[in-house]
Amino acid sequence: MRSVRLSLVAHHGLNRLAAHEHAWLERLNGVRLPDWEVSLMRLASRLGNGVFWYALMLALIAWYGRIAVPAVLHMIAAGLLGTLIYKWLKGATERPRPYQVCPTICCLTAPLDRFSFPSGHTLHAVVFSLVGTAYYPALGWLVWPFTVLVALSRLVLGLHYISDVLVGAVLGGSIAALTLAL
Repeated sequence: MRSVRLSLVAHHGLNRLAAHEHAWLERLNGVRLPDWEVSLMRLASRLGNGVFWYALMLALIAWYGRIAVPAVLHMIAAGLLGTLIYKWLKGATERPRPYQVCPTICCLTAPLDRFSFPSGHTLHAVVFSLVGTAYYPALGWLVWPFTVLVALSRLVLGLHYISDVLVGAVLGGSIAALTLAL
């Protein structure tokens, strides 16, 4: 019963917030962008599904050997915690994606799952960037621009509200901070 109440309260609050976000999303939605920019956003979104991060973890092990194992295991553990949290929140809030609610927002790539809140792509990008750069600060030039691109892609492609992306980033930062403090 408590889960149902959480879902109703969150759904109502998120819907009210979404009404304010539609105008911003209409400006960001890639319908008005050149094809190459939409393609770049699709690529960032696809790589942000995990491909980029898994390749980075393998590259760390290939480059640094055993020394990189603690960093990679930390990234995996933080990523798994992030997955548990964002999947629970998506199920609890059941927030529809922007293109499902607002007819002027186009979905420019297929979503991985049904609901919008929070952005799992952004959550994981922030988690992996923070944990990765805590161990290897020189990675910052690579991971932070990619993280920003992933977050922006979720808006441009019509898959998330701005609040989904912001909350995903805050959750990712919180998970990274918590796991780094342990």
